Amino acid sequence: MHPRRVTAVTAVTAVTTATPVTLVTVAVTRALAATAALALTLCACGDESGLRSAGRTPAAVGPVTLWPGLPSLSPSPLDLGESDRRRVPGIEAAPDSLGALDPVAVVRAETAGRPADDLGLDGLPRATTAALAHCARGGQRRPGAAAACPVLRAYHHDLTGDGRNELIVGVRLPDRQLSVRCYLAENGGLTRIMSTSDPVTGVELAGHDLILRVVAGDLPGYAYRTTWSWDRRQGTMLPTRDEIVPDTVAGPGASAPARRPTAVPRVRSTA
Repeated sequence: MHPRRVTAVTAVTAVTTATPVTLVTVAVTRALAATAALALTLCACGDESGLRSAGRTPAAVGPVTLWPGLPSLSPSPLDLGESDRRRVPGIEAAPDSLGALDPVAVVRAETAGRPADDLGLDGLPRATTAALAHCARGGQRRPGAAAACPVLRAYHHDLTGDGRNELIVGVRLPDRQLSVRCYLAENGGLTRIMSTSDPVTGVELAGHDLILRVVAGDLPGYAYRTTWSWDRRQGTMLPTRDEIVPDTVAGPGASAPARRPTAVPRVRSTA
């Protein structure tokens, strides 16, 4: 073989053999350089607008009982805002027939035989009792009546969660007060499961709950929002949540009758 050809072949073989190693070395070098550049870029960004540590997270602290030696007290004798469970005399009702009940007849049945100006859960002020004479069936104003009927339109809604509707009645009282009463049909009759009176500006239903909004006379621009929920053990509606919220109904600075303090209801049962 010619010497130059041998040399040429040898040189080509050497170049061909060395090329893969050289390419890998170059690729690795470029990758390392790119990584270093990226790290420098991230460091630079972190100095300007990157994430910064907010310090150590404080440990969670559970509720701590203050003055654990305080003595237990008996319930308040005032029973303000109490709710009870009472059978309405003279009213027959079945769970599927509450829609046919006249709310005026229900209110009259509760107030019948009670002394005038009885402001308990059953009674009504004298003026309201007299105004019942202006009522036609369903709370409509009786033709020729001198004043409007104080009993409002009745509503029916499932408050107990058993799939059956209860009866919700509202009665206007003097001084912009509203009496809200709820009734349950059971054992062939009607049982009242809630009764409360306040200067109510709004009533809402949310799920099985009844929510009352009352203007806070001592906090202009705010309202009390009380959630009444069915309590299966007591068999009555209880105020399970009481909040102070901005009053979007009356507006800031609106005056309202002072609200009575709310106490934990004392449940009574009367057949």
